[in-house]
Amino acid sequence: MQAPKRKFSGLTLLPVFLSVICVVFTVVMAVYVLWFYQGSYQEETAGETYDRYYIMITQDDKSSFWQSVYQGACERALQENVYVDWLGNDQFQDYSVEEQMEIAIASGVDGIIVTADESDEMTALIDRAAAQDIPVVTLYGDNTHSARCSFVGVGSYNLGREYGRQTLEIVRERLAETTEKRLIIGHADASMMETEEVEVGSEARPIRVTLLVNSYANSLDQNIIYSGIQEAIEQDRGETVIELSLQSVDDTNAFSVEESVRDIFMEGSIPDILICLNELNTTCAYQAVVDYNKVGTVSILGHYISDTILNAIDRNVIYATVDIDTPQMGGFCIDALQEYHDLGYTSQYFTADISLISKENVGEYLRGGEPDGNE
Repeated sequence: MQAPKRKFSGLTLLPVFLSVICVVFTVVMAVYVLWFYQGSYQEETAGETYDRYYIMITQDDKSSFWQSVYQGACERALQENVYVDWLGNDQFQDYSVEEQMEIAIASGVDGIIVTADESDEMTALIDRAAAQDIPVVTLYGDNTHSARCSFVGVGSYNLGREYGRQTLEIVRERLAETTEKRLIIGHADASMMETEEVEVGSEARPIRVTLLVNSYANSLDQNIIYSGIQEAIEQDRGETVIELSLQSVDDTNAFSVEESVRDIFMEGSIPDILICLNELNTTCAYQAVVDYNKVGTVSILGHYISDTILNAIDRNVIYATVDIDTPQMGGFCIDALQEYHDLGYTSQYFTADISLISKENVGEYLRGGEPDGNE
């Protein structure tokens, strides 16, 4: 018996046709992007001859943190007769870090600097670049299982220890305030005393400390920071009960970060101390503390510096922030790539310097680094 012939209608073929169109469109767009990118590079470097061409890729292209890192990389690159480009511009703002990695690899650049994570996709991309003799330096976020030639970041454990020490400073100040207020209102009734103790974080309840961690960031680095904070607190907390917890922040975009931080203030147990691990989280925490009228109730330990953060420290809204030598960090990226090209190897780790900015020294930064005596 002869099998009946199948009939294909236009509706049956439509999904196949649309899939083909999408694939063709994607390929054409990729080719266009590569052509545009290479063309813009040639225009910018017309009349100049550079020994090598590196690309820097970051998830966030708006913050002053990454702008400062890139500036440091550019200054170091010029000394080495190297051109370093940053895909954090308008032409590539809609592309993910992974897609920008694809573009960089296809362009055949001499080196890639990328804010990585521990995902399998990132590992595969770095390994593919290395297989094509394109050295990759991971920046701030690492991928420890890949063939990257070096990692440039901060000492996560030491950073955690510094946050832990500052947490204890806040706790000591709060306990000192509690003692002073007890002396002042010693004649008050018991109900008033009980209210005051809860507000300043006395023995009525543990002091709550929350570390904001990013959902899509390098979990290993964040865990090391957490361990550093925890160890510093445990070593010197005395009889004070301090509860340290993690709060995940959706760092997909600036709006999602803001919503995640505001959710903390909508909950019943608002932390006494918030520790932030990047500039955006610090700014959002500062804004939330102001909006929810928690200035003086919630202390913020921030990350990096900006005009907003410095002014918040000056107004006692942010207790302190950890500054990272971002120009040094950018320079280290160029050093690592140059050493790898010249020697065939380089240091596995480059650690940028950090410093603390608090009420005591914020004035120097607000005046552009002038010492206190030169007002």
